[in-house]
Amino acid sequence: MTTIHLKTLIKSPVEEVFNISRNIDFHITSAKKTKEKAIAGKTSGLIKLGETVTWRGKHFGMYLTHQSLISRYKYPNTFTDEMIRGYFKTFNHQHIFNTISYGTEMIDKLVYEVPHGVLGKLFNEIVLKKHLTKFLVLRNQAIQLYLENKNLIKKTL
Repeated sequence: MTTIHLKTLIKSPVEEVFNISRNIDFHITSAKKTKEKAIAGKTSGLIKLGETVTWRGKHFGMYLTHQSLISRYKYPNTFTDEMIRGYFKTFNHQHIFNTISYGTEMIDKLVYEVPHGVLGKLFNEIVLKKHLTKFLVLRNQAIQLYLENKNLIKKTL
């Protein structure tokens, strides 16, 4: 089992960070590099408890699909997406949002298992963990940039 744990500090209210993090349209925009598309289930807007989304994106030179269910949800502090169908043995991504003095602490805790025994573990250690970490970091930077600039523009008007 592999765990990726990230913290991102964002100068924006917790409700805004929570909502943009579950916004399918924003995810598509922020993941243009991997050509992410929502192809089934909830395909636009804000996903919520009990809803599914099936993603199709280009990773490692091929198109892969990944279907997730929002299995836990407490507005505006946490939600969890779990893989229903995809290429992992297990995949659980917990999103946590804490109010701090100047905005929000956004925490990602991604726990997953890879299939294919020793070869899968080797692929994970050499390539996959770095790929997933970079994907999440870039996504979090996009959220931070968007919200902080939006709020900065509001303040200057």
